[in-house]
Amino acid sequence: MSKIINFKIDGKEVTAQKGETILQVARKNDIYIPTMCYISKTSPCASCRICSVEVEGVDGFILSCNTPPTEGIEVKTNSQELELERTNIMKLYDVNHPLECGVCDKSGECDLQNMTLEFGVSQQEFSAKDQHRTVKEWGVINYDPALCIMCEKCVHVCNEVIGDDAIDVKFGGYSSSIIPKNADTLDCTFCGECIAVCPVGALVSSDFKYSANAWELSRIPSTCAHCSAGCSLEYEVKHGSDRTQNANSIYRVKNNYEFTTLCGAGRFGFDFQNSAQKDEAAFNKAVETLKSANAIRFSSMITNEEAHILQLLKEKLGVKLFNEDARLYGEFMSAYSSISGKLHHSGSLDAIKQADAAIVFGTRIATDNPMVRYALRTASQHNGAKIVYAHPMEDALMKNTATQLMKYEAGSEEGVIALLANELLQNVDIDESSRAFLDDLDLGYLEAESNIGDDELKSMSKAFTRAHKRVLIVGSDLFAHSRAKNIAKLVALIEKYTDFSLVVVPNEVNTAGVSLLCELDRDENIADVVGYNAAGDFVLSSLKEADLAMPALNQVEGSVVNVDNQVLPLNVALAFDGYNLNDLANALGMQKENTIEYTKELSTAKGFKAVAFDALENFYSVYGEDVRGYLLDEVTCEGDGKIEEVAELPEFNGTVIYHCNPVLQFNQFTNKTKQLEKDTTLRGSAQFAAAARISDGDEVEIRFASKTIKRLFKQDDELKGTIALNPSFDMTADFSQYRFEKSKIVRVV
Repeated sequence: MSKIINFKIDGKEVTAQKGETILQVARKNDIYIPTMCYISKTSPCASCRICSVEVEGVDGFILSCNTPPTEGIEVKTNSQELELERTNIMKLYDVNHPLECGVCDKSGECDLQNMTLEFGVSQQEFSAKDQHRTVKEWGVINYDPALCIMCEKCVHVCNEVIGDDAIDVKFGGYSSSIIPKNADTLDCTFCGECIAVCPVGALVSSDFKYSANAWELSRIPSTCAHCSAGCSLEYEVKHGSDRTQNANSIYRVKNNYEFTTLCGAGRFGFDFQNSAQKDEAAFNKAVETLKSANAIRFSSMITNEEAHILQLLKEKLGVKLFNEDARLYGEFMSAYSSISGKLHHSGSLDAIKQADAAIVFGTRIATDNPMVRYALRTASQHNGAKIVYAHPMEDALMKNTATQLMKYEAGSEEGVIALLANELLQNVDIDESSRAFLDDLDLGYLEAESNIGDDELKSMSKAFTRAHKRVLIVGSDLFAHSRAKNIAKLVALIEKYTDFSLVVVPNEVNTAGVSLLCELDRDENIADVVGYNAAGDFVLSSLKEADLAMPALNQVEGSVVNVDNQVLPLNVALAFDGYNLNDLANALGMQKENTIEYTKELSTAKGFKAVAFDALENFYSVYGEDVRGYLLDEVTCEGDGKIEEVAELPEFNGTVIYHCNPVLQFNQFTNKTKQLEKDTTLRGSAQFAAAARISDGDEVEIRFASKTIKRLFKQDDELKGTIALNPSFDMTADFSQYRFEKSKIVRVV
C-alpha cells in the first residue's frame, strides 16, 4: 500500500505522507490556513476551529489540523462561508476577552490581536456577563484567567513535550480556566514553556510583567550557555533602560516555540552577566602572571575561540592546561573512537525525538540535560517509544516517560554496560575478539553484583522487538568512573554492531568543543596557576572575586559545540567594558583585533569547518529546519582498540552521596541569577536519614575522601535507599571525581 497520498489544495496538486494532516501539507506548500490553537510540536489541540476548511463533496467544515487527507480530495481554504465562520469565531473570542491591549504584556505580538485585525473585527456584536477572575501567582509564572482563550496549547506542551503534566483544564463553559493538576498551586519544573506558547497575555513571566512593550525590545539571537544542549534563544534587550544600574538590560528570553523548547534555566536564568571597567594595572599584572605561570586551569564555560587561544598560549608559553571536565570527556570519546573508528557519536536530540526505543544510562538526565528529557518525552508521546532508564536512583521526573527502570548498584556501570552489550549483541554478527569477550563474561557474577537480573534484560529486549529507531544515551556518571575507558569501548561496540544511534551527553555548554581543541594535562596541585573561571593563584573570571574581570557568555561573540556535535554561535546581548582573553593574548604577542577572527582557524582535523563567524547562521526556517551554525564533519580514526576484561565491581556500602544539581541549576552561573530557585540542601530518603542518624532540618557535615562541606538535610519522600543528592552549583564542581562518593555524615550540634 502506497504511503503517498495525492490531492489538491486550492487547485494546487500536493502530496502527503501517511500520517500527515491537511494543515501540515498546506504549510509545506506555502498555503496559508489561519490557526490559533495549533502548535507543530504537539498533537492538535483542535479547540479554536479557525483552521476549518472545505472539502468537495463533504457537508460542513472540517478541521485541517487533525484531519488526514484521502486520495483525490479537493480542499478549499478560502471562501465566503469560511471567511464568515472564522470572523464569527473571532467575534466570540473577543467577547470573552478584554481588549485593553495597551496594558497587556502581549500587545504587539498577540495572536488574538493579529487575528482580530486580520478578520476585520472592529466591534462586538455579542455580549456576555462579565465575571471577576482572580490573577493567579505561580512563582515565576502568572496566570490571568480573564485573558485566557482556552486554546489548551499550554496543557499540551506541558504534558507532551516537557513531561511535567502539571496543568489541566477546568471545564465550566464561560467559566473554564487553566488550573494546576491535582494540586492547589503549580507544582512543576517551571520551564516557562507554557508562557512561550500562550497566544495571548494569560500566562506571563512575573518578573517581566508590566516592564516593557514588545516593540521597545531588541531581539538578539544566541545560544543558551547553561548545559550542553545548546538551545536556541533570543535575548530581548531594552537599550538605555534605567531598570538596573547598567545602561542596558536583558528583559526576558524567548524561543521559537513552534520548533524549539527551553528549560527554566534558559528562560529565566539570563542575568549572569558581569560588570567591569578597564583596570590597566590589573591587566598588566595578568599579562606578567601568564608569562611566568606553570598552568592555566579553566572551565568549559568558554567559547571555542577562547579555548583555541588557550591552546595557542600553551604552545607559546609552555604552560599546562587543566580542565578535568573536558579531559575526562575527551578520554572517554577517545576510547570510544578506538572501537567505533570515528571521532563523533552518531545520535542527536532529533534522533531521540524520532526514536521508538531508547536506553538512558549513566546520567540523571532530567536535571543533567533537560532537552534530552524533553526529547524522550516527545518520543514517548508521539511514537509510543519504550524507554529504559538505567540508574542507581529512581527519578520522579522520569516516571511519566520511562517504561522500565533498571536500578543498578552505584559503581557497577562497567558490569551493567557489559550485560547490555551481551543482551543486545546476542544474535548479531560481530568480530571474533568481541564475541570471545562476551562469551567469557561471568554473567552470574555481573548480575548479582550489579543487581540487574536476566529477567530485566529479557523484558527490555521484548519491549524493543518491533522498534526500528533506537537510541542509546549515556552521560556524565561514566566520565570519571575508574573504568571509564572500557565502558566507552563497550558503548561503542553496541553502536557499531546494532542499529542503535548513540548520544553522549557532555557536562557543560562547551565540554565537547574544549575536548577537541585543547591538549589537556591531568590536573595537579602545583604553584603559579592562572584560573579562568576556575580556581587559581591568579583568577580571570566573570564571577566574583576575580583578580581581573572577564565577560560572561552572554557578553561575548564566539561558538560552542553542543550534544549534537553542532557548532553554534553566541552573540553579545550586553556590552562588557572590561578586558577579554583576546586582549591578554594580543599583549602576549598574538595579533587578532577580535576573538571571532579565530573561528575560521578552528581545527579541521577535529571536524570544524574553515567558516568565518559572521557566516554562521542562527535561525529556524518556517518549516522547522535548524539553520544554526554547522555540524562537525565526521572524522575517521584508527579502530584498533581492545576491550579489556571487566574488573571486579566495587561496593558502595553505607551512606553514599550523589553529586547532582536540582532542577534549573547547573553551575555557578545559574547560581548567580535572580529568578532561579537555589536549593542547596542535601536531600535524602527516610532510609538514608536513619542510616546516617540524622533528621529533617539538621545541619550536617559531609566528609568525603577529598573535602568536607556543610549542608542542611532535607528528607525527600520521593527518594529511596541510602544515596542522597548533593548539589554542586553553589561551589566549584569537581569533575575529576566519580559522581557517587562514599561519605561520612555527622550532625552539627
